[in-house]
Amino acid sequence: MTKDFEQLGADKFLIKQLEKRGIREATDIQCKIFPHLASGESVFFASATGTGKTFAYLLPILSKMLNKTQEPASEPSKINLLITSPTLELCTQIKSELDFLLEGSKIRSSLVIGSVNIEHQIDNLKKTKPAIIVGNPGRLLVLAKKGILRLCPQFFVLDEADRLVSDEMLNDTNELCEMVMRSAQKAGIRITVAACSATMNKKNREKILQALSTKAEKNRDIVYIESDANEILREKIEHWAIFSEKRRKDQTLRSLLAAIRAVSSKRKKSGAKVLIFTSKNDEAAFTLGRLAHHHVPCAGLFGKAGKKPVSGEQRRESLELFRNGGIEALISTDLAARGLDIPGITHVISLDVPSDSEVYIHRCGRTARAGKRGIMITIGDETQMRLLASLEKKLKIRVQPKELHYGQITAPLPIEED
Repeated sequence: MTKDFEQLGADKFLIKQLEKRGIREATDIQCKIFPHLASGESVFFASATGTGKTFAYLLPILSKMLNKTQEPASEPSKINLLITSPTLELCTQIKSELDFLLEGSKIRSSLVIGSVNIEHQIDNLKKTKPAIIVGNPGRLLVLAKKGILRLCPQFFVLDEADRLVSDEMLNDTNELCEMVMRSAQKAGIRITVAACSATMNKKNREKILQALSTKAEKNRDIVYIESDANEILREKIEHWAIFSEKRRKDQTLRSLLAAIRAVSSKRKKSGAKVLIFTSKNDEAAFTLGRLAHHHVPCAGLFGKAGKKPVSGEQRRESLELFRNGGIEALISTDLAARGLDIPGITHVISLDVPSDSEVYIHRCGRTARAGKRGIMITIGDETQMRLLASLEKKLKIRVQPKELHYGQITAPLPIEED
């Protein structure tokens, strides 16, 4: 049963802001999460990408903040809401949603990410005195250890929580959580925690809970909520498979992009917007180089090109070009595009098959957002097609085989029996 935001108890200011985007009804996950966070209960939740997870935690928390007499904090170290996320792109996206929801209010927010000059960040924090901080764990820890931030918020959100407790980020996440919970314990505050992702298995939930636990809060009550993660995956997304030998994969990709472009032009649509995934930085850089060499308008969103790190500024420029339609294709690794909400992605192309079904779900989730449909295309060799068949069975999806024939995407001809 759908509900509007007034029925849920959202602040009228936020309801008016949502109406500017034509958003009037809450999604399933928003209906499920709102009452828990509004009443101060901590929640771990999983919901398919494109179902409104960011607003699911922002709307109840901001409603509570707006219902109080909200003045800027007296010091930049005092914050009401702390949001942490694994990548600078996702942190920036969350900050953008905050700016939209809070435009015209007294509540101020700041973005704290590792790619920005730290002295500029410190100056900005002192100037704005934000009630809300959004940042990645590493930079938040640096500023906290310098005494710039006192990490003792009323609300603490871990967005893309499963990634935050992955092996490469677990130490920073654990240290940040320990610092936040220890500060709250000393101040006698019980923090409301929200942790979310499109996929959150039992192991990841236990890691997050362990990171948040203190001696005084071993029995912290957490509400676990899941929405139907496969509805969009099965009903809104077409899954295609195109066979290609490894040595011909970049040529197959170019032919596929040309075919997609031709279909879009024929249907007189505004143009295709294609996100291309590969697992490794080197492969992403190679693919970008090959497409650029053949004059395909494209950009990259990955951490390194060879041994040279890609700057945060370069990544932001690539993302903005893609968002604004300046290029038709963006080549990314899974980490770089984690959780991003980029409007209008028509196709996702995967140049490999992840062994983890959760990675496949995250890739698919970049398309078919906000009620639209999308297409997920895997290009792979014989080994990868077998892996895809296993995913097809596990996720209960239907993968359609496709071929590129004279510049068109077609279904393969049936095999005639003798």
